[in-house]
Amino acid sequence: MLRRSAIPSETTAMTIETLAAPPKPTAQKTARWTTAQARALFELPFADLIFRAQSVHRAHFDANEVQMSTLLSIKTGGCPEDCGYCSQSAHFETGLKATKLMTVEAVKKAAAEAKAGGASRFCMGAAWREPKDRDLDAVCDMVREVKAMGLETCMTLGMLTKPQADRLADAGLDYYNHNIDTGPEYYGKVVTTRTLQDRLDTLEHVRDAGMAVCCGGIVGMGEERDDRIGMLVTLANLPVPPESVPINALMKIKGTPLGESAAIDGIEFARTIAAARIMMPSSVVRLSAGREHMSEELQALCFLAGANSIFIGARLLTTANPAKEKDDALWAKLGVRPMEV
Repeated sequence: MLRRSAIPSETTAMTIETLAAPPKPTAQKTARWTTAQARALFELPFADLIFRAQSVHRAHFDANEVQMSTLLSIKTGGCPEDCGYCSQSAHFETGLKATKLMTVEAVKKAAAEAKAGGASRFCMGAAWREPKDRDLDAVCDMVREVKAMGLETCMTLGMLTKPQADRLADAGLDYYNHNIDTGPEYYGKVVTTRTLQDRLDTLEHVRDAGMAVCCGGIVGMGEERDDRIGMLVTLANLPVPPESVPINALMKIKGTPLGESAAIDGIEFARTIAAARIMMPSSVVRLSAGREHMSEELQALCFLAGANSIFIGARLLTTANPAKEKDDALWAKLGVRPMEV
């Protein structure tokens, strides 16, 4: 028998439902989530927040399925942007050697290896401010070849013009990734070479071209909780919320301005995952960079909070990722199975 004190009072239950539930759908120009509502989620007792997130998750996904993705850097380093977290920026001395765009055949080989390793989604990233039109022929060929293997395709190439977005869509690209990185108030402390509006403009071109949007951010860059709230509110209030929401924990790179940032607390990170799940219930929430430094327990907590995609493989663009054997052992402990596209 439950002790009376263990049963939420009517007032407590109403508070949880009122503050943790999104408003009813409204016109696109009206905010689905206010900052106050999002902050109320973060301030819920942890057990209540996780319960709410898990309930939302189960209403939209199989709670024991996680999408396995692989991320390949198809062109590394030499980027003119000054993103303070990035080893590929030409502004910082990180010891990273710049490379040219990979050949289509090399990308095909990597995609085949990723599929053999259990990936159902293949993501390709190039360190550009924006792609040049002359590069799009090869990039579009990569999309066609990878898609022909039966893999879900995603690319991140920087900012896009509308014609460039249309070309990628015509090639069959499923998702385009373009993260907003952080909340509006903290954005200028992360990058100065392009604005938040620049990023939103690219997302609009992607959406108008008919591709799905992959957009999230990075936590642990010295931001406050309100900045994480601002990031999620911005994402949730896009005309259509992103179908894919990567939440990255900062990978500290020596030589970058944000490389000495204090690590985010694990419970706070799980709260961020849970809030993302509740605020964007039908989106795939991706536990992206940073797993290499997370305990099995923290990763399990993130899955419980609603994360349902991870990257597999030894590398994430330029940083380390857990080894396959380590991941396989964790999936066995948790009873996790790969999500089918």
